[in-house]
Amino acid sequence: MLDVLREQKSAAIALVALALAALSSLIVVSETEEAVILRLGEPVRVINRFQPGADFGATGAGLTWRIPFLETMTRIDKRMLTVPMDRQQVLSADQQPLEVDAYARIRVIDPVRMVKSAGTTERLIEQLQPILSSVLRQEMGKRTFQSLLTAERGQAMRNIRLGLDTEARQYGAQIIDVRIKRADLPVGTPLDSAFSRMTNAKEQEAATILGQGERDAQIIRAEAQATSAKIYADSFGKDPQFYDFFRAMRSYDATFSNPKNPGSSTIILSPDSDYLRQFRGK
Repeated sequence: MLDVLREQKSAAIALVALALAALSSLIVVSETEEAVILRLGEPVRVINRFQPGADFGATGAGLTWRIPFLETMTRIDKRMLTVPMDRQQVLSADQQPLEVDAYARIRVIDPVRMVKSAGTTERLIEQLQPILSSVLRQEMGKRTFQSLLTAERGQAMRNIRLGLDTEARQYGAQIIDVRIKRADLPVGTPLDSAFSRMTNAKEQEAATILGQGERDAQIIRAEAQATSAKIYADSFGKDPQFYDFFRAMRSYDATFSNPKNPGSSTIILSPDSDYLRQFRGK
């Protein structure tokens, strides 16, 4: 009887062990992650690998299996990840210390290489942070502070992204985008000095534009006066009497008009005055 109980107990223990082994061989991989299966520390396959443009549910997510105790699994986030950079000072090309706050957006595209080089996504982000700082310092050191306020900032961002992407590929990651949240001068004397230089530069630029405008205006007025004199001279040569009449009418208009109170001008002249000759007719 005791032998039978021992055999039943051994069988129950074996069934439980088999059940636990079966359960431990089954794993669930969600849509937002990919899994690298390692056998004795070496990657052997990737589950739910990232595929650009693939629909959800079409890349192998869900229930899968592994060999218990022989194979382990490393989970990797398939979504875009953020690599933050601590706010730090960067020296620009014009020797201005800039307070820069930036970040990069990445995605793991080669999970096997990522596992071999970094191990986990958390470790990957930690390793890419100093690389981001280094690439940003090199690019910002080539540009002036004022250039970062213009469209040239976009080109700087592209150069930083390409430089960082070259390094990230060695970790199995791709750089999607790099952004500078802030790039300011430190508060105090450097900031005041920079604003003063920028103000002086803009004032000089405004003075130059104003001087060029006055020069162009003088040229236009001189050309207009020359054209007007030529027209008068031509008209006098063609019809002196009409020219005399036209000049008299303009003189009458300037003399008798009263812009402040039209129709109220009072002028006393002799009827024989030569000034009124156009009113007497021929």
